[in-house]
Amino acid sequence: MSQVMHALPGPRRREVVVITGASAGVGRATVRAFTRQGAHIALLARGQRGLDAACREVELGGGKCLPIAVDTSDSEAMFEAADRIERELGPIDIWINNAMVTMLAPFKAIAPEEFKRVTDVTYLGVVYGTMAALRYMLPRNRGRIVQVASALSRRSIPLQSPYCGAKHAILGFTASLRSELIHDGSRVGINTVHLPAVNTPQFGWARNRMPKKPQPVPPIYQPEVAAQAIYWSAHHDRRALLVGAPTLLTEWAQKLAPRLLDRYLGRTGYAAQQGSELDDPQRPDNLFEPVDTEPGARGRFNAKAHAHSPELWAAEHRGWVFGASLLAAGALLCAARLYSHRHARRTA
Repeated sequence: MSQVMHALPGPRRREVVVITGASAGVGRATVRAFTRQGAHIALLARGQRGLDAACREVELGGGKCLPIAVDTSDSEAMFEAADRIERELGPIDIWINNAMVTMLAPFKAIAPEEFKRVTDVTYLGVVYGTMAALRYMLPRNRGRIVQVASALSRRSIPLQSPYCGAKHAILGFTASLRSELIHDGSRVGINTVHLPAVNTPQFGWARNRMPKKPQPVPPIYQPEVAAQAIYWSAHHDRRALLVGAPTLLTEWAQKLAPRLLDRYLGRTGYAAQQGSELDDPQRPDNLFEPVDTEPGARGRFNAKAHAHSPELWAAEHRGWVFGASLLAAGALLCAARLYSHRHARRTA
């Protein structure tokens, strides 16, 4: 009598995740979201103190951590970082391009080197990160890249022309690459996540040429909402995920009434991005060098920030929402027909 031996399944390999801009803000919240799921995480950012603090959180959560101090605008440094991640953590499953810098100023007050710097980090940093990820993902024919975009990649606002231009460029680049992956029959996925205004430390260290302290355009969301969206997108084949009601409204307003939106933002966009307090023109900013602090994920707008997004829940469960909508519509139609039938019998 022959016996068939079945091998017991081994332990599931932990995901290897790369997050750029991981030391603070949305990146830091995303590190925490993946840590809760037991991932091994490579943290890429410029500020060493924030990297070290984020790494401790990963290790306390039971995962392996690899902090790499790197400027995403340096292509060779990004390729070297990817090589090191593969050696020390293992095959990269997910790469999240989140690093960014911005400044608040009218275009006429921005120097060429400042505009270039925002573009190099916020746009070319995404390009170089994507190149580094694909070096390993394409030969294996698996993996997913998540580009952290913005509502400002669907519609620009005043005072952030280099940042808005960079975010628009990310969409154009990603759409082109996606078509190439489809042409090649690749199983590597690439998604975009479009964020609303988020309560992060960037508003305390972004370069500012306006008189008052910068602020996100309300309504504001906590970075954990953004992190939830990024984590979900990394595990689903959704081309684009729009987060929050403002992002959805911006999308439709730009489609339906772009000229009206131009005028509205011309009247309100300056004031909406400045608080009531005067800013210190001598404070340090992170445009060219990191402000090497440990700010965590959240900024100074906790009292105004939303911790949940019903629109995000609906986007993540759109199949269920669509089915429920059909059922509700069917129920209403049946009720209307029943009422009509009974009313006809009474009047006969």
